[in-house]
Amino acid sequence: MPDVLTTPAYRWVGHNPPRKESLEKVTGSAKYLDDLKFEGCLHGKTVRSTVPHGRIKKISFEPGVPWDEFTVVTARDIPGKNVVSLIELDQPFLADGLVRHMAEPVVLLAHPDKGMAEKAVKRVHIEYEELPAILTIEESLAGGNIQYGKDNIFKKYHIQKGDPESVWPKADVVIEGEYWTGPQEQLYIEPQGVVAVASPTGGVTVWGSMQCPFYVHKGLKPLFNLPDDRVRVIYTVTGGGFGGKEEYPTLPAGHAALLSWKAGGRPVKIVYDRMEDMWATTKRHPCKTRVKAAFTKDGKLLALKVDATMDGGAYVTLSTVVLSRGTLHAFGPYACDHVVIDTRAVFTNSPPYGAFRGFGAPQTIFPLELHLHRAACELGIEPHELRRRNLLHQGDRMATGQVMQEETGLEGLMWKAMDESKYLEKTKAYREHNRSSTRIKKGVALALFFHGAGFTGSGEVFLDSKAGLELTRDGAVRILSANTEIGQGSFTTHSQIVAEELRIPYEMVEVAVPDTAVVPNSGPTVASRTCMVVGELLRRAASDLKEVLVKSGALAGNGHTPSEFRAAAGKYLQRFGELKVYSKYKPPPDVSWDDKTYTGSAYAAYAWACYVADLEIDMATYQAQMKDFVAVQEVGRVIHPVIAAGQIEGGVAQAIGWALYEDVALKQGVMQNCQLTNYILPTTADTPPIRVFFYENPYQNGPFGAKGLGELPMDGPAPAIAAAVAFALGDRIIPRIPILPETILDAIS
Repeated sequence: MPDVLTTPAYRWVGHNPPRKESLEKVTGSAKYLDDLKFEGCLHGKTVRSTVPHGRIKKISFEPGVPWDEFTVVTARDIPGKNVVSLIELDQPFLADGLVRHMAEPVVLLAHPDKGMAEKAVKRVHIEYEELPAILTIEESLAGGNIQYGKDNIFKKYHIQKGDPESVWPKADVVIEGEYWTGPQEQLYIEPQGVVAVASPTGGVTVWGSMQCPFYVHKGLKPLFNLPDDRVRVIYTVTGGGFGGKEEYPTLPAGHAALLSWKAGGRPVKIVYDRMEDMWATTKRHPCKTRVKAAFTKDGKLLALKVDATMDGGAYVTLSTVVLSRGTLHAFGPYACDHVVIDTRAVFTNSPPYGAFRGFGAPQTIFPLELHLHRAACELGIEPHELRRRNLLHQGDRMATGQVMQEETGLEGLMWKAMDESKYLEKTKAYREHNRSSTRIKKGVALALFFHGAGFTGSGEVFLDSKAGLELTRDGAVRILSANTEIGQGSFTTHSQIVAEELRIPYEMVEVAVPDTAVVPNSGPTVASRTCMVVGELLRRAASDLKEVLVKSGALAGNGHTPSEFRAAAGKYLQRFGELKVYSKYKPPPDVSWDDKTYTGSAYAAYAWACYVADLEIDMATYQAQMKDFVAVQEVGRVIHPVIAAGQIEGGVAQAIGWALYEDVALKQGVMQNCQLTNYILPTTADTPPIRVFFYENPYQNGPFGAKGLGELPMDGPAPAIAAAVAFALGDRIIPRIPILPETILDAIS
């Protein structure tokens, strides 16, 4: 596989044109949600529950407040169904009689004066009959307080290949361990925000900071009992998402629309402050995992058993699909004849956990990779060598039965990462250093992993995504897609793909604002699918558009200049009227999946990577400090190298925070440290040089060979960092993250 950056035989793909939205963002002219002005706008606020589980006995409004000036909404004011339409229909927009977690919405208020609305929230009093709460995974599984189904389990999965039970007695070495990954706050720069205008006559229109306009559209229709064409959702410039704006914006969108509906159609704006955003919204699922592995003396992996439990919180939201991806990454990029994976997501009286970059994979990759480091230490084999002896290769079968159709290239990625990081030299030097130094301990370690691109299994078939292009009056081409720009560069990479296929300048490609009344449903902006799946839809649409112009006689079929393309577009529009061309998703012919048995090709394509973490621990403060980080990955064709490298750097920095700093302190199931003064994030001083390298192995079903890459960098840093900490501490494994100074102190004492 060639080492990027090679010079591609393309004009736009593989190059770095300016981002489509860069000028507006750099000059400050970009309009984020809270910048939008609406005449007569009311400011909405949410009154939330203060107990984790209880029955609502009474709602009272404190005297002395001009309540007649307020719009007040409770569950009884909902004109349609009081349920968020997602995977399961279990979460209400507003609690009605029962609350299942702290911070659950109960009452909505709106007032023309934002300050008055904020003060009024504290003047609404809710009396509860408190009920016993489930606050941990262990309490949920204990069975003494069943609040969901028969066993508090939202969903469980089972994957089996071979028979591990028959292997344990015959193996040379069997190693077991238990691991814990904590929750994490997405902490996008811009908090949740929406504006809604709604009335029985005018329908519902929502503007919002979001990842998935059609998710919100789906959620609002039953809330108001309205058909598709009476609900409209419009994306506004969005300051980050990381999964936190995947499903969650449906709630504030519904709340703002309910207030507007009751207020006679006046616009209502709801923008969370940072404390409310951190307190009330979704986080990464906490996960407890037990790993058991059998090896020969020379390190051959004979059997693997993984048992993982994720805390789903009080409502299902996306827990079932987060768990699914976690399940399908739990066995790692290793060949093993005997594998059992058992996973479950359970109910607790916590705010629902939801989507977060990596989407369940980081929670199961961490325990497996750290367990392999532990096994290497116990077997007396270098960690990289133990992995090398067990890597998947072309022709091998994954635990799901999927046959690797092409060489993964993992060994090459590993050696590249080791070479760039000087891994072998450092392991020798750091061991010598640690024997003599009592103050500073040094550690270096690696992790190998993959990330499936696109929706799992038959998910893309179920989505049935559609994207398109239209000719504009000035001869340019406009992209019609619901996929949003949340900082990851999708508007830019999509434009590069279209420009390349049409052989026109990048500047001649525009992007329509994602608006459910204007663009088709191309699926959500999630799951490392935006470039690979939607980009390919747009490439095919561009090919079809070019064919229409050629067949009409407007465009020559043997190449064209930009001016000739513009002239052809004008000629076509004048003769035939508008031209919009759409492309629908078609699964690759060699991909099949069985949802019932959980066997087959879980993903059509995988990105592969090896990361190396280099750190020091100050034994006076017990603080681990990153010194260097090398990230080597194969993600198919790299469409925009600068954007791609930025995605890797940002994901690694985010994962460093999860591994070493970001401790969500839970009390009664809810986040207590919901301020940036006490939720510690890595700053630039805490982030090492992150050196990014790509290998290219173009994927035949991706646009110009591209795969997904946005979630990949969240997967590998945490296990590499935890293993580097273990190295520094003399092979003492700390089986949980975040690894705080007090965690290290406890481990060594």
